[in-house]
Amino acid sequence: MRLQVARIGKPHGIRGEVTVQVLTDAPEDRFVPGAVFEVEHPSIKQLTVEGARWNKEILLLAFEELLDRNTAETVRGAKLFIDTEEVEDDSEGWYEHELVDLEARVDDKVVGKVTALRTGNVQDLLVVESTEGDEIYVPFVEDIVPEVNIEGGYIMLTPPAGLFEVNREDGTGENAAGKEA
Repeated sequence: MRLQVARIGKPHGIRGEVTVQVLTDAPEDRFVPGAVFEVEHPSIKQLTVEGARWNKEILLLAFEELLDRNTAETVRGAKLFIDTEEVEDDSEGWYEHELVDLEARVDDKVVGKVTALRTGNVQDLLVVESTEGDEIYVPFVEDIVPEVNIEGGYIMLTPPAGLFEVNREDGTGENAAGKEA
């Protein structure tokens, strides 16, 4: 299975360097010279890292195949993937493809389904589509997501009051478990 590890951003400078949105916990291990990534792009199928450096909090990558700013601009928005067989088993975390489609439960009630994982500098967010069709961003922290059961096909949530009502227009005042907020 393929695992997305980055998305290419805008070009940086005139020599083909690009900014990247990092989607991996270990960029210093993943983006090293010689590393080859599959690319989701119509004309370029793979890119080989030539160099990597940080500019403040932004990772800049140079690829052997991107020689100038114009070529770099053509891959803007492209996704970089690795084959998951290359990934070591890490019992401390989960990948997005493992979480998507898991049921989201509060107590014994199904309140939605995980549709995505948004990684951030400070914390990650699970994107949950509620049973009403709303998109809810759930902080992926142990206090709110105490259990992830991949084999059982669900995550348990202990959401703070109002988390599932933030964008609701019906004004019911009930939380996802049907209790008054």
